[in-house]
Order: sequence, then structure tokens, then C-alpha cells
Amino acid sequence: MGKSVAIIGNGLFPKKEYPLYLLSQADYIICCDGAFNSYMRYSASYRNGRLPDMIVGDMDSLSPASQKKYQDIIVRYSEQETNDQTKAFNYAIDHFKDISDIFFLASTGKREDHTIGNISLLMEYARERDLQSMGINIQMVSDFATIFPVTDSTEIECGQGRKISIITPDNSLKIHSEGLKWPLDNVVFDNWWKATLNRATEDTVKLEFSHKSIAIIILD
Repeated sequence: MGKSVAIIGNGLFPKKEYPLYLLSQADYIICCDGAFNSYMRYSASYRNGRLPDMIVGDMDSLSPASQKKYQDIIVRYSEQETNDQTKAFNYAIDHFKDISDIFFLASTGKREDHTIGNISLLMEYARERDLQSMGINIQMVSDFATIFPVTDSTEIECGQGRKISIITPDNSLKIHSEGLKWPLDNVVFDNWWKATLNRATEDTVKLEFSHKSIAIIILD
């Protein structure tokens, strides 16, 4: 089994047991620069002051004093074509060769535009990096949801009764579903809400894509 990476964003820092457990068990921790202070407050209380393995970003949110103090673990990217979450993700993929799981924590909340952008990027990561062939799973976990991308037909072991939403930007995609209260067979994905707020009627939800595409699954 491979190792795990926790990437800490500058959204709402988690308080609930599951995301904090993922953070406590992470083999590697990367902070986006704006998240460093929030992480260090957590670390001082729960991790005996453990530093992140890397601080990644353009450093516009990190004080000059902190930049000097922690210069040995700072990876600075000056380009503005990608956000800090993407910079941290790319660093993890390119430098940690023994990983099997990447968990994005504190990536949502505070700002709706950042939340939408960060969630949508999961689909880009899965497609551009072909994570399935690399054997790497990615999830965005908050106090409220677990979110992950899919690029083809899949089976989701989510448990009967669990709330589930499916979002895709591909309006040509058709999805045959099994195990959902409201089947997706006739859904036209021409807006984000079209397959949200569903519920699993079986322990396993099956989704059959008409073609390879991108989508995200949101579980409560």
C-alpha cells in the first residue's frame, strides 16, 4: 500500500474527526502558502509542532519573516496560470513517487468562487494526469462532504441511504445508473444541479458512462 499526502488549502480548516484523522495519518503534508498559519495552529495543538514537508505557492500570503524562517521547505512558483492547490498537487505527483492517496483538506468554504474552482479542478487532475493508471486516488474532504473525480463507468461503495450528487460539465454524457432513488438515465447534463441531491437505495451505486468523460461525485 502506498503512502498518503495531505494538501492543506486556505479554506475552512476541518474540525470533525474524519478529515483530522486523514491529516494525522498523512505521510506527507503540503501547505498552500496561505494555509500555513492555520496548519501550524492545528499542529501546535495536535501534532507536537510538526512542520509540513513543503509549503508551496507564490508566497503572496506568507509573511517575509515566515519565508525566511522556513525557507528550507518553501517551493516558490511565480507563474499565475495555476492556483496554489494545483501547484501543490503537481509537486506531490512529481516528487513523491510512492503515494497512493492524495487528500485535499481545507479546500472549500470562506469563498464560493474558490470552492467551485477547487472542486472543479479535481476533474482536470484526474483527466490530465491519468491518475487511474498511476494508481493514485484523490479526494477532497471537509467537515461536510467527500468529493472525488471519475472519468469512466464506476461502482461506488457508499452505503444505502447516503446522499450523493453527480456533477459533470459534459452535456453530451449519458449515464445509466443503478442504486439511486432518482435514476440518471434521462438526465441531460446542461447545468450543475441536474443530478444533485440524490440518495443511494443500495450499498453500491453503479454508474455506466456512454463514453469516457469527467465528473465529480459528492457524498455527504
